[in-house]
Amino acid sequence: MPLLGAPVMNTPYHYLVGNTAALPWLIVTVLVGASFGEEVFFRGYLFERLGKLLGTRPLALCGTVMLSAALFALAHYHDQGVPGVEQALMTGLALGGLYAWCKQLWIPMMAHAGYDLAAIAIIYFDWERPVARLVFQ
Repeated sequence: MPLLGAPVMNTPYHYLVGNTAALPWLIVTVLVGASFGEEVFFRGYLFERLGKLLGTRPLALCGTVMLSAALFALAHYHDQGVPGVEQALMTGLALGGLYAWCKQLWIPMMAHAGYDLAAIAIIYFDWERPVARLVFQ
């Protein structure tokens, strides 16, 4: 998220760099808590509840995607601060759009898992700065 002024390094998770003891637990936590849990709540339950409230027409569906993404982003503030909220908002919009398009919860679950596992690998191998340079400069 350096394009929005966020730091290159994900400071709350920087403890993971080379930390083989923390790696298995974080992977399990991400797969169960984030990929499964967050998707069931934000794209499954909340998305469907908002759909009942706002409707299913295209404009209402856009509102549902945006509102669920905003709430998803705010859920990341407690441990990642503003940079985490910015990143989660973009991710939430993409995952919400994917769910709105395919109506299959397992698809955003797999995308979320892939995204988080890639982020863990980038942090673990201390590739954040090289990847940011490659992408943003």
